[in-house]
Amino acid sequence: MTRMPSLFVSHGAPTLIIQDGPAHRFLAGYGAALGKPSAILVASAHWESRDLLVSTADRPETIYDFYGFPKALYDITYAAPGAPAVAARAAAMLRDAGLKGAEDPSRGLDHGAWVPLRLMYPEADIPVAQISIQTGLGPAHQLAVGRALAPLRDEGVLILGSGSATHNLAEFRGQPVDTPPPYWVTAFAEWTNTALSEGRTDDLLDYRNNAPHAARNHPTEEHFLPLLTALGAGGPAARAERVHSSTTFGVLAMDAYAFA
Repeated sequence: MTRMPSLFVSHGAPTLIIQDGPAHRFLAGYGAALGKPSAILVASAHWESRDLLVSTADRPETIYDFYGFPKALYDITYAAPGAPAVAARAAAMLRDAGLKGAEDPSRGLDHGAWVPLRLMYPEADIPVAQISIQTGLGPAHQLAVGRALAPLRDEGVLILGSGSATHNLAEFRGQPVDTPPPYWVTAFAEWTNTALSEGRTDDLLDYRNNAPHAARNHPTEEHFLPLLTALGAGGPAARAERVHSSTTFGVLAMDAYAFA
């Protein structure tokens, strides 16, 4: 069984799936570069819950958790099979780590999962499950979740954190998709890359005090936290590689990282 890296991707706006651009083209080719995992476990910014949950649905539905977008998006489905056995194993591993993981038999795939996956693995033939994030428990909790799940990588499971390297939609003013990023987006994205490449995990855990313009780039934390899950799943000696860097609409950094 091939050991998979853990991965963080920025999923941007739902239109990423139908709108050409650097991040779209990167994701559309990256699945082939990674190879085919035995299953995929996604920690998405769009599934927040008080308790730590893992979806065990046999046939997870495609969730359209967005409003006012082009009809073409609502016509897209991602009919991947579920991964209930992997999900149940993940829940047990979380409980063994003292994290109280529970199973949700009905949760489908939100757009933080199916948008990047449909670009990466359009055949939808790889079993997929999701794991929720607990925004109120902060970065250290998400790092611990990833660390507890890391052994799944040795079973060919791709652990995928899906969020956004920067995410302040209040700064979006209808600007074109190729608008250059402002200084505060670039500064935060580059700080994150440097901290990851230098292995400064403690600085990342306290990024809101250490990173430039942290609160402006992440007024709320749910889109940054999946990065910590992916980092934790890489293991304590993981090397971070920025495998993609671009921006969309100026304010959304679309950086992606692999940890191996």
